[in-house]
Amino acid sequence: MLLRMYEKYCNNKGFKISVLHQAFGDAGGPEGRIGTKSVTMAINGNYAYGFLKKESGVHRLVRISPFNAQKLRHTSFALVNILPEIKEDEVDIEIKSDDLKVDTFKASGPGGQYVNKTESAVRITHIPTGIVVASQTERLQGKNKANAMKILISKLYQLREEQHVKEVKEIKGENISVRFGNQIRSYVLHPYKMVKDLRTQYETSDAEGVLNGDLEKFIETELKMPS
Repeated sequence: MLLRMYEKYCNNKGFKISVLHQAFGDAGGPEGRIGTKSVTMAINGNYAYGFLKKESGVHRLVRISPFNAQKLRHTSFALVNILPEIKEDEVDIEIKSDDLKVDTFKASGPGGQYVNKTESAVRITHIPTGIVVASQTERLQGKNKANAMKILISKLYQLREEQHVKEVKEIKGENISVRFGNQIRSYVLHPYKMVKDLRTQYETSDAEGVLNGDLEKFIETELKMPS
């Protein structure tokens, strides 16, 4: 649902979306639905990172589960992480080849349908940090590896920035969590409809509109908040 929401928002803004990697869950429920476990997308457009950067965090959804025969209310959580695209020559991040574990695999979609039949998909593990990135949508292994390396550089840059912010806050004596694990927004679809941002306190009862990509007011309010 979040994937669809962001796709619609980006389409409305004229941003170009490319899915680099998508992992699917098992089919469940009476309708045999297959959900997305994780997805990595590249979003390109004017000020795309500036608009979306504060969407990073944990999003909480409360609804009647479509996978439960008794129609019980279900709460689920999803982590959204927005990274800027960092070029290798723009930052002084050294990545040693000995620190990388590179695996290749066959890209697959829902139901095990292969996107291609060769092992063109690439998964890279950065051994010192345990960060794992992957790319599977390109037909050539070299292009998938290049995409995965771009994501890895961005994640290492983000990690370094987080550590720097944490050190500064410790020096100032501020006991504030700076981890990307904090809940930022809740989407309640049952027993009432309400979407609320827990940082700005902005809320709306138009949950359907928000999940259809109408994020403008949330993003505008977030950007006006002091850093």
